[in-house]
Amino acid sequence: MPTLPAAVELCQRLADLMRPHVTPATALVGIHTGGVWIAEWLHRELGLVQPLGSMNVSFYRDDYHQRGLQGGRKPSAIPFDVTDAHIIIVDDVLYTGRTIRAALNELFDYGRPAKVELAVLADRGGRELPIAATYCPHTLTLPAAQSLNLERTEDGSLEFTVVEK
Repeated sequence: MPTLPAAVELCQRLADLMRPHVTPATALVGIHTGGVWIAEWLHRELGLVQPLGSMNVSFYRDDYHQRGLQGGRKPSAIPFDVTDAHIIIVDDVLYTGRTIRAALNELFDYGRPAKVELAVLADRGGRELPIAATYCPHTLTLPAAQSLNLERTEDGSLEFTVVEK
């Protein structure tokens, strides 16, 4: 099993990568659920002024008919004007790129941003679409039979687990 730094360490590294490139006008949009947790942390750490957005991209996925709607999902909420904004989509793990494609499709339904970037805690390889993260503090390779999951503990901290599918 690959060694993975603690999630809090990865969050700090991610904030350090992003800090020189964000302004108070930069907006974060987290993808439910892990991406929202990370976006909440980054929003506080980076001192951003724009309200935090969140997306549930389930209906925008090209495999919706196979996966269906995941239980416990909250609706999308983007409480700022997307048009001409600098937006950073935040997710926990970048894998095939299909979730990010779905997020881009949904985001553009809200308006046309000036710039969209992607921040993830980990890139596990296995891309099926030409998607790359702008900010990523950790890269690892996992076989397709394994999944990298971010979980929130009872005390609110985040931790990664590698599980067999």
